[in-house]
Amino acid sequence: MLFPTSLVGSYPQPDWLIDREKLSGRFPPRVRARELWRVAPDYLDQAQDDATLIAIRDQERAGLDIITDGEMRRESYSNRFATALDGVDLDNPGSALDRSGHPNPVPRVTGRIRRRHAVETRDVAFLRANTDRMIKITVPGPFTMAQQAQNDFYASEREMALDYAAAVNAEIRDLFAAGADIVQIDEPYMQARPAKAREYGLEAVNAALDGITGRTALHICFGYAAIIHERPSGYDFLPELAGCSVQQVSLETAQSNLDTSVLEGLRGKSIILGVIDLSTHEVETAETVAARIRRALPHVDADKVIVAPDCGMKYLPRKVAFGKMQAMAAGAAIVRAEVGGAA
Repeated sequence: MLFPTSLVGSYPQPDWLIDREKLSGRFPPRVRARELWRVAPDYLDQAQDDATLIAIRDQERAGLDIITDGEMRRESYSNRFATALDGVDLDNPGSALDRSGHPNPVPRVTGRIRRRHAVETRDVAFLRANTDRMIKITVPGPFTMAQQAQNDFYASEREMALDYAAAVNAEIRDLFAAGADIVQIDEPYMQARPAKAREYGLEAVNAALDGITGRTALHICFGYAAIIHERPSGYDFLPELAGCSVQQVSLETAQSNLDTSVLEGLRGKSIILGVIDLSTHEVETAETVAARIRRALPHVDADKVIVAPDCGMKYLPRKVAFGKMQAMAAGAAIVRAEVGGAA
């Protein structure tokens, strides 16, 4: 099908599950932030399962074609996986600058990074058991996790990133074995720190994907709109992804009004096209979404476009997020009819 629709990853968690006021009043946590959960530990797994069912059903009702778990079990997109690894001192966090330039508590690496067990396979199995549509799961990327850590062990960041890559590689293999159709690596810090990304970021991502035969994606963005308010006019790190072994590249075009001619440099890749502006609670019309899709079509083959929001919807009110998903599905349907008719 042309122009399938999907979330980038996250969907708003219910207010009964997580303290959304606390969540929105801080930078995304890099270490564990259990104080955000409203549900007692003994009941948290059950509550997260129930919230995941809500996220699945909302996506289905809105008409999305590729379903995620909404990341209901996560305090942030990265910390659940990053803090489950060996080599990290969880009791004594370190500090690193966020992409906004502010210091943030982060995992402190005191030994070799190793994956001690699968982290998200139950999430995939639960998602697979509760929808008959195609499913996608996300995992933080090795370069971004290396940037979100204090290195007190490795001789170089590159060496640390490659060990993160080995952990991600093992996780991806298990995620596909558990039933994932698509696994997406989140690498927003490739845009935030392009010089380091050029130095060893692509090497780390390709190592994370070494030997992987399933369908993979990479998300690169300017940061959550609720946290990072200003958008540059273009990406500082994008054409380089042509040398990455992922099949799909997820990027944002709506809020930034990105010049979509940059997509020419990614010919051959499928593009997860961000067409929903997450900086506003105004719900786009279907025609607005359709126009944003059309802008990309001179520069990417229609059969390689997946329609999505700019980034994760985690910080939006659920009612707004649901309306935006409906608009996204309706806008994709408009262009699908146009292009299908032309074909």
